[in-house]
Amino acid sequence: MRLSFELFLSLRHLKSKKRERFISIATFICLLGVSLGVMALIVVLSVMNGFQEAIKEKILALSAHVLVLNHQGPFLPEEASEKLKGLKEISSLSPMVLTQLMVSSDYASSGAVLRGITREAPELSYLQERLLDGERNLKSGEVWIGVELSKILGVRVGDRLRLVSPSGRFHPFGMIPRVKDVVISGIFQAGMYDYDVALILAPLEDAQSFLSLGNKVTHLAIRVKDIYQAHTVSKQIQRLLGGFFLTRDWMEMNKNLFYALRMERRVMFILLSLIVAVGAFNIIGVLMMSVMERRREIAILRSMGAQKKTILKIFLYQGLLIGTIGTFIGTLGGIILSLNISRITNMLETLFGLKFLPPDVYYITEVPSKLDLTDTVAIVILALSLSLLSSLYPAWKASNLDPVEVLRYE
Repeated sequence: MRLSFELFLSLRHLKSKKRERFISIATFICLLGVSLGVMALIVVLSVMNGFQEAIKEKILALSAHVLVLNHQGPFLPEEASEKLKGLKEISSLSPMVLTQLMVSSDYASSGAVLRGITREAPELSYLQERLLDGERNLKSGEVWIGVELSKILGVRVGDRLRLVSPSGRFHPFGMIPRVKDVVISGIFQAGMYDYDVALILAPLEDAQSFLSLGNKVTHLAIRVKDIYQAHTVSKQIQRLLGGFFLTRDWMEMNKNLFYALRMERRVMFILLSLIVAVGAFNIIGVLMMSVMERRREIAILRSMGAQKKTILKIFLYQGLLIGTIGTFIGTLGGIILSLNISRITNMLETLFGLKFLPPDVYYITEVPSKLDLTDTVAIVILALSLSLLSSLYPAWKASNLDPVEVLRYE
């Protein structure tokens, strides 16, 4: 396939005048700037996507997709479950008791959240796999607590805890708080600080007895087949139950967290885009130097009949070639790094004896990464657009050179 005249000259212009070097130092710096910027953007956004995905997985494993409660207080689970039988989008439904309380040991006390669950509750099987110590079966009179809470209270498996609920019993002498002594049978590491520092798991019957609820529950935990349809299903459940029932989906419950992650991602995108912009705008300097070096050649081409748009295309193509090559190298490097980031970090940790993500701080052993096609395409378009924009002024300047004036003085 034959190259167009303009493209052929653009390729020749990429070479410096010293024939032994393929590319000039200035052009190489441009290529490097664009490549590094594109690569950094792809890798950082992939890692942030990975972190967001990891957080989402843990949230969904530990909490309901849709949570049902009643404004009037505890309710019989059968009241709600009977009305929801025909809803095909629901995959599981579990009664639950959820309450805030104080927990104390012989050494310290702390605020916590008591969650009374059934043996079929999905979070129970998830936490069974994450028990650091203790029995896999949660029995009556026993509780599981998070690893951070165990550190605060200075306790371990087999120690006793005292649960104190602010919703006590009325007495002629005032309000008497509810108190219950329990034994720690398990310590888990959920992988999220909020759960590890405050969550206490107990059998549903124990929680009901502690709060004198009888057969009633405070919440209904619902899991749906498609997590991204949770909001729609939540509204359907709200309509079916009516009355004083209220529903909240997992996205609504964690709205602030995901909003913060999105904002952080946008800020990182803007900041790292500046690297691409600097690399791309260096093209202006390279092309302006190229125009100055080739003033005589441009003048000769114009005097031989070359039109202004031909000269314009030559330098536009030159700038786009620099941008395209840099973007291609950066995209390829970014994809390779993103797909192998865990392997690379593990290798560096082994080589230098470092820990990029200490498990006791970040609760993960590997750097997560999720390469997103939309992000990659957006980064490529951004880099190419900036390269084109940077090429416009030098190309226009070259096309408007007066050949008579140039040849008169050169």
